[in-house]
Amino acid sequence: MSERIAIVGLGYVGLPLALALARKFPGTVGFDINEKKIAELHEGIDRTHEVTTADLQNSTLKITSKTADLQDITLFIVAVPTPIDEFNNPDLRPIEGATRTVGSVLQSGTIVVYESTVWPGITEDICGPILEKISGLKQGRDFKLGYSPERINPGDKLHTLEKIVKIVSAEDEESLDRVYAFYDIVIEAGLHRANSIKVAEAAKVIENTQRDLNIALMNELALIFDKLGIRTRDVLEAAGTKWNFLKFSPGLVGGHCIGVDPYYLTAIAQKHGYHPHLILAGRRLNDGMVLISHNALSKYSARMA
Repeated sequence: MSERIAIVGLGYVGLPLALALARKFPGTVGFDINEKKIAELHEGIDRTHEVTTADLQNSTLKITSKTADLQDITLFIVAVPTPIDEFNNPDLRPIEGATRTVGSVLQSGTIVVYESTVWPGITEDICGPILEKISGLKQGRDFKLGYSPERINPGDKLHTLEKIVKIVSAEDEESLDRVYAFYDIVIEAGLHRANSIKVAEAAKVIENTQRDLNIALMNELALIFDKLGIRTRDVLEAAGTKWNFLKFSPGLVGGHCIGVDPYYLTAIAQKHGYHPHLILAGRRLNDGMVLISHNALSKYSARMA
């Protein structure tokens, strides 16, 4: 079937995807509740700097903040932020709000695909029931769910959307074939079919958790070597001569993903009665590096004064 697609959320994930899909699917809609952002995009300004003015001006993408423009959509893609609050608890308000918006215009036969980073189960156990409640339709019968985690690396002009292998999943084979079909048109690097939505959700959330832990190890080694009077860079250069040594470096961890995603995994683990030790220890260490770096910079500035 010919899909009419809407992307909900035009940030650094949703906007490049919306433009890519618009090149292949006429009538594609890009939706965001931020009216100021929509006005900027109409003027050719992308505050995330992921796309150019020419990309926006030469696209057929319909950019809007009006839910009336979401009528007759056959496939929704939700790509909104999934942040944490001041206590490091997952904040589901953006994804729940976007889901309610989709539910208000949802029609029978539609697939709703989520790209936001979540813990395993949010798509089916939280978003699905919201869609049912708002739309009055039945999940699995009247509409279907899918999940395809975003892998955008902000600011990276080499590993772009089209060049990164994409995971796709859905609640049944028929829906998975539909999800696969439209992503396959824009993703040059190929697709991986996950066995279930929860598997795809879990795969995404551990990608950045793994990076977070590896950076935490390097940060702890750097703290140790500093006390021993050894240059960490020299140690890593020497160790890196072995073929199976993983070449990570110490550094500050922040942004939208690495410092956030592990809390989504630990939150669901704790709900199931397991307290993650290693993941949370890595988070504490990496969060603490910000204070250590600030103190070091203050001491350096004091010496230079």
